[in-house]
Amino acid sequence: MTDYLVRSARPLGGEATDLLLRDGVIAATGADAAREAGSAVVVDADGLVALPGLVDLHTHLREPGREDAETVFTGTRAAAAGGFTAVHAMANTTPVADTAGVVEQVWNLGREAGWVDVHPVGAVSVGLAGEMLAELGAMATSAARVRVFSDDGKCVADPVLMRRALEYVKAFDGVVAQHAQEPRLTEGAQMHEGAVSAELGLTGWPAVAEESIIARDVLLAEHVGSRLHVCHLSTAGSVDIVRWAKSRGIDVTAEVTPHHLILTDELARSYDPRYKVNPPLRTAEDVEAVRAGLEDGTIDIVATDHAPHPVEDKDCEWPAGAFGMTGLETALPVVIETMVETGRLTWADVARVMSTAPARIGRVSDQGRPLTVGEPANLTLVDPSVRRVVDPAAQLTRSTNSPFAGTELPGRVMATFLRGRATVLDGAPVAREEVGA
Repeated sequence: MTDYLVRSARPLGGEATDLLLRDGVIAATGADAAREAGSAVVVDADGLVALPGLVDLHTHLREPGREDAETVFTGTRAAAAGGFTAVHAMANTTPVADTAGVVEQVWNLGREAGWVDVHPVGAVSVGLAGEMLAELGAMATSAARVRVFSDDGKCVADPVLMRRALEYVKAFDGVVAQHAQEPRLTEGAQMHEGAVSAELGLTGWPAVAEESIIARDVLLAEHVGSRLHVCHLSTAGSVDIVRWAKSRGIDVTAEVTPHHLILTDELARSYDPRYKVNPPLRTAEDVEAVRAGLEDGTIDIVATDHAPHPVEDKDCEWPAGAFGMTGLETALPVVIETMVETGRLTWADVARVMSTAPARIGRVSDQGRPLTVGEPANLTLVDPSVRRVVDPAAQLTRSTNSPFAGTELPGRVMATFLRGRATVLDGAPVAREEVGA
């Protein structure tokens, strides 16, 4: 394996120092790094911020079944380009990842691709049907060692099934990640329910459909003493409920997506399905509430909910358009724009919400680690001074359904290292033959 001497990087935005990456770990820092470098390849990181490799708790890689939208290879390559060294692959594939066999298939595809660590998320219910518990224990003891379980894309609406899932995962320190959407309140919903939906004549998705499920589930988690994670929280009321639950000591964590940190339901006026997503884009007041929740720690992490779709699923009229947006390559720039440049988060906070905390929630012990000697060399180097216009055609994901097309955003990932192996250098993915598992 090639050794790398990263020169003059700024860990967590602090003072510049050198980092020596050798044998998969950070072998030395500061003056020791240069002294021990030997024939290491030098990476000029002057002016670049060094962060622990980003960890996404919510990624749709689509394989198996929808390789026309994304594959494990293309999705994880995009993840590396976005600064990630680990992703959690959601279960709504075809077939559904509800057995040990399917999660091991996804895990093995990730190992073969070699861009990032792929941690499959297991389905809560068989076929995502919400009727019978899936093989949670078998997935937990499989080679994939699943610890996060979710029917994402669908809500575990049955409270009895949700209680059983919360009880079951306690045996192996797992967590149930809930897609909070009361189905009867959102039948036929096309966008956020509010003034804009009324003006456009589109069926609304009310905030209470999310908030009522979160309220129910934090109480269930308290009752059984289990871990609950709330996927893609999007409303001010949801922030209040999670804040209340944490004040009671309930073991709940929550995520916000990059798009819910910056975009609003006003974009639906364009009738462009690029802005159609589940949960929907909310109001400006909701955007402010989730930013405040991320700032004060009520919301634990940023997760991309990267949801690629082929052109035909988005290049159509709004009602026929699929829900979802790509996000792996724009997540960090959006966080820089909305939270760092506004002074609401420091670079250390970014490391917490995009690396350390997601790794902890997903029980991934070798990710989200400090950038200190002896730790795994999972890191990303970011140039915060660059501003670029998003061009979906130039991105590495297979799909082009980015809501940020044509938007100028700050920050560029210049390098990513997975256990000391470069997956991205000079802002571009390393040649395929150099990646390998």
